[in-house]
Amino acid sequence: MIDVGEKPLYRREAKAFGRVKMSASTVELIKSNKVPKGNVIENARAAAFLALKKVPHLIPLCHPVSITWADIGFKFEKEGIEIEAKVKAVDRTGVEMEAITAVAIAALTIYDMCKNVDKGIVIEEIKLLGKKKEKVE
Repeated sequence: MIDVGEKPLYRREAKAFGRVKMSASTVELIKSNKVPKGNVIENARAAAFLALKKVPHLIPLCHPVSITWADIGFKFEKEGIEIEAKVKAVDRTGVEMEAITAVAIAALTIYDMCKNVDKGIVIEEIKLLGKKKEKVE
């Protein structure tokens, strides 16, 4: 790990994105809460929050950060679901890994919950949309 002990504190923010492509009929099952495993969106949201808090346990060289706020959003498309994670912290290192991990785990949860009703699900385009920092006075 790199030494961040001498770095100043910053307000940090990161936003990440991902998409899960699936059939239109699977999207409708999710919207109507008729997937046999349960409420897909709420389970994916919960999994994303759990994952973003566990990043230093999953990625060996990531520092733990003091997360102050996070949000996981879902947008339905005709044949898929877009996922967006936003994470904020006040710390010496950024929160982009937390945001990206949240999106990835939300996507994997959607995949897991729907794989028995749709064999053609594809997780794609997981990426960092942006990050910023502002010095704490």
